[in-house]
Amino acid sequence: MGLFNRKSSKISTDSGSIPPNSPRTPNTPLKSPAPSKLTNGATFSTLSLADVSMPRPPDPNLDPAAYLRSIYAVRERSRYIFEKAKRHQLTHFDVDMSMFEYTAKYVVSIIKRDYEPDYLSIPQHGRWQHFEVGGRPRVDQMLATWPSSVDNQERTRRLIDLFLVSVLLDAGAGTRWSYKSKDSGRYYRRSEGLAVASLDMFRAGMFSSNPKQPFQVDGPALKRLTVDHLAKGLQASEGNPLSGLEGRAGLLTRLADALNNQTFFGKDARPGNMLDYLLSHPSTRASSVPVILLPTLWTVLMDGLAPIWPSSRTSIAGTPLGDAWPCRSMPHSPPAQPWETIVPFHKLTQWLAYSLMTPMSKLMHIHFAGADLLTGLPEYRNGGLLVDTGLLTLKDADMKRGLKAYRDNARLKGQPGMEVVPLFTTDDDVIVEWRAVTVGFLDELLGEVNRLLGLASGDGLTLAQMLEAGTWKGGRELAEVSRPNTKEPPIMILSDGTVF
Repeated sequence: MGLFNRKSSKISTDSGSIPPNSPRTPNTPLKSPAPSKLTNGATFSTLSLADVSMPRPPDPNLDPAAYLRSIYAVRERSRYIFEKAKRHQLTHFDVDMSMFEYTAKYVVSIIKRDYEPDYLSIPQHGRWQHFEVGGRPRVDQMLATWPSSVDNQERTRRLIDLFLVSVLLDAGAGTRWSYKSKDSGRYYRRSEGLAVASLDMFRAGMFSSNPKQPFQVDGPALKRLTVDHLAKGLQASEGNPLSGLEGRAGLLTRLADALNNQTFFGKDARPGNMLDYLLSHPSTRASSVPVILLPTLWTVLMDGLAPIWPSSRTSIAGTPLGDAWPCRSMPHSPPAQPWETIVPFHKLTQWLAYSLMTPMSKLMHIHFAGADLLTGLPEYRNGGLLVDTGLLTLKDADMKRGLKAYRDNARLKGQPGMEVVPLFTTDDDVIVEWRAVTVGFLDELLGEVNRLLGLASGDGLTLAQMLEAGTWKGGRELAEVSRPNTKEPPIMILSDGTVF
């Protein structure tokens, strides 16, 4: 199949403009990320975007649901809470700005330990690295087993298939679950364990309805997937419990329905067919490398995968918003408009975007213009870093409420009961505020980390590189030191597996 020979329907792009009083931050320029070396030695191509027309965000006063579902809204709405944090006006957290430099220096120490002096070798944050746990290049090894008749476009489709399912399975696994690799016999936990497990299931054809082609994911196969099938593939059992197993199975079942969207996913209902849609989109440029606008990829992920999110999520005028939540630190309605009370995160969608861009860039040399519209991921490793370094401290009343919830939860079978930390549900106002301020602090940390590394603005780390080499890794390592038995974050989230 040629590069641009798939005819597809034109998707509507975001239109409208942000009102003058909207809190746009200088950290969201419409430009591509700085060139950064990938793990296989390839590089993102440099590109002048002077003649690249970027879509503008929807006007929230005209279409608030479209605005809150857009990538633009994540940073802009979180910024409102971050500004309150700097003024010590948060509802649930005290902020000690004297610990900001300490936090930045800790992140820098992690980055220097692992990458000095070759900072350009830091990969972009994404799922690819999780597959390489233990130093094994599992994705490259799998690619090498495919015959040369499988061209790069089909190879990329297959990796998109794998990565999308793997990311959707990548919710918090809990403290007791582990996975034994079919190749090495080694045991892996958490995100890396889920990555290796999903790769093993993919290679075994568990997600394919075509017995002659196991290396794909398609709707009919996912439709037949049961909780028991998934439990067997993930080696989950009563003695090896995996948190949110039913939620993950439900997510994949709903993905089967979402893949019926032939515009994005083709007649054979494969996630990888989004590649053909993206390459043939009117906004995609065919230069020395294909140039895809990040908002185009975002629309595919948000609109194409909309059916997979629980219907109970926040909605406006009947339109579900996905990972978006009311927060008491946002403007109150009235007098504010109802949409102004909501802060969106779209964490899994952003994790998907980061992860899917990597195989498309490595194999197809695709450049994504506007990739820096993506934010730091508002999840418990990045957020836990801010708490464990003392930059954020949960207020007393919320601490007492969270500790009581932890003790109540510990009475349930299989739940942790040691190294007690406050526990809240995903929709709790504490968690929503924590996630929003995390987005803001990650932006601020990027500038300080690059300054401490002595990297000029044009040569500095991207946000995705800092997440990969510094904040996410640093948050996990602090958790392991601070709570060595459970390795849980300083604030636990009771999740159904569809957000974290």
